[in-house]
Amino acid sequence: MGYFRAEEILPSEIIKLIQNYIDGENIYIPRKESNKKEWGSQTLIRQELSERNTSICTDYLNGHKVSKLAAKYFLSEKSIHRIIRESKNNT
Repeated sequence: MGYFRAEEILPSEIIKLIQNYIDGENIYIPRKESNKKEWGSQTLIRQELSERNTSICTDYLNGHKVSKLAAKYFLSEKSIHRIIRESKNNT
């Protein structure tokens, strides 16, 4: 996430008002509700995670132990169990 310099986009009156609350610090201004986007909607991460989870389930069904899958995919054993459980619930 990038940032903008307030002096370049806000009127000086607004900057002075904001300085009454927070002076010289970074703040996050959330998007308007109408402009919010779903997580991962602008990248391929949802697809990549789905493919990873499918691979985990396939490996598990082929007899790989949860501890080995956790090490292979850099996840906790609890996460591996959750992925497998969610996959079973979705079928």
